[in-house]
Amino acid sequence: MPSAPTVQDRQPPAAERVYAHVKEAVLHRRYEGGTLLTEGGLAEAVGVSRTPVREALLRLEGEGLLKLYPKKGALVLAVSAQEISDVVETRLLVEKHAAAKAVPAPPALIRRLEELVDDMRRQAEAGDLAAVSVSDRAFHAEIVRNAGNQILSRLYDQLRDRQLRMGVAVMHAHPDRIAKNIAEHTEILTALRNGDAEAATGIVDRHVSWVRNLAQGEAR
Repeated sequence: MPSAPTVQDRQPPAAERVYAHVKEAVLHRRYEGGTLLTEGGLAEAVGVSRTPVREALLRLEGEGLLKLYPKKGALVLAVSAQEISDVVETRLLVEKHAAAKAVPAPPALIRRLEELVDDMRRQAEAGDLAAVSVSDRAFHAEIVRNAGNQILSRLYDQLRDRQLRMGVAVMHAHPDRIAKNIAEHTEILTALRNGDAEAATGIVDRHVSWVRNLAQGEAR
């Protein structure tokens, strides 16, 4: 009889492991903007040869997270003010539309948003900013999915990595915003629960726009 597969047999391909390792570290700021990653260092960290490292780095460069420099390595790109502005503009177009369509909000949506707000509170108390950012993004994604437009949902999902990375970076730079974020999520939830589409879209506009205001030096 054939032998049972080993743990190593069940592991993802080497390039996929390198890709996941680097991407998670970049999104959660363990590899911050300006960090130079070397093929040798990554190969040693993940336990693979250099060939799959090159494959993974090329893929990440295509996603706009890294810039490759031959014979030197890969530079982690910092989040630019233009990128923040572009993401915020796209988010406003999608999220305000979705918030308006969410009224009247189905009970299942309200329950899920309540769970996510509670998650954010617990994660903030534990100081887990990466987890707060994931829950923050999930809160808005639930409202977008509820709109029932699959094209808009796919467009929004394409922003996921950029949102997570920006969210963690901003929370580290402006820790006072964490409590404000949770409060504004609660306001959005209250407006949806009350069936007030105008209030919901207005709060979403204010809530999402502040990230761009910070990037432009107009924090509020």
